[in-house]
Amino acid sequence: MILHTDWRNIPASARNTVAALGNFDGVHRGHVHLLDTLRMARPDHPLSVVTFDPHPRTLFRPQDPPFRLMLPDVRAAALGEQGVDHVFQIPFDAEFSHLSAEQFVNDVLVNGLGVAHVACGADFAFGHRRTGNIERLETLLAPHGIGLTIVPQLSDEGGPISSSRIRRLLQEGYPERAAQELGRPWSITGPVMHGDQRGRLLGFPTANIPLTQHVEPARGVYAARVTLPDGRVIAGVANIGRRPTINDGQESRLEVHLFDFNEDLYGQTLSVALIALLREEKRFSGLDELKTQIAADAAQARAILGV
Repeated sequence: MILHTDWRNIPASARNTVAALGNFDGVHRGHVHLLDTLRMARPDHPLSVVTFDPHPRTLFRPQDPPFRLMLPDVRAAALGEQGVDHVFQIPFDAEFSHLSAEQFVNDVLVNGLGVAHVACGADFAFGHRRTGNIERLETLLAPHGIGLTIVPQLSDEGGPISSSRIRRLLQEGYPERAAQELGRPWSITGPVMHGDQRGRLLGFPTANIPLTQHVEPARGVYAARVTLPDGRVIAGVANIGRRPTINDGQESRLEVHLFDFNEDLYGQTLSVALIALLREEKRFSGLDELKTQIAADAAQARAILGV
């Protein structure tokens, strides 16, 4: 997979692709369905994705709390794992947001990227103030000999699979159900930062990872699996929240204790997959009660993860 972040300077080798359009936050089963449909419809061209960073919602609603299921580099890697040859990650800024529907098609898709065919969902909207819909897209592409495939949303017993639905499941404390929608456990990826060493004092040293732009799932304690940069996967127990017993700060954080592990992780990028919510966040009477509960949490996580 090759990542392109400047749509105005695309090499000739990246042109003439069949392109799926969308934000692809989470690269969930619905997104994979879209990619598979496009691949089967046009197997004669390399497969690409046209997406955006930051997410348009970040520009238009900056007051909203973080909501991303995955960060851009993780998204690009996930798309590569699905067989995507080129990811066109378009910088979504104020200037780009003012492109008309016609400019988006002519300047970006036709002249900039030189796509051969396009696919998207039925609700795809584009152009300034989202004035373009799929009917307009088809009309604008046709003079250039570029076809359009509209792919219906993939649904299950709960309805259409979507990024917003997966976010709600995580915020409500159902990582197992979110994993079913995603096709894999949901992960938070980020660098290990220095903390206050409280976990070490409690007998459970933790790796501290900022949530940054990730959606904040339900606060509490989770059974987790941690993927290290070298590919090893280590079972552990994670806490997401504000640690009310020992810290009344306003910033939620992810702390994860890796079982049977004693290596320096500072500065390394970890991927922490949340497997099951063990309990919600709560305040304890003191450190002794907290330490007892952490030991119980660790034992329950070990049982769930089979370690």
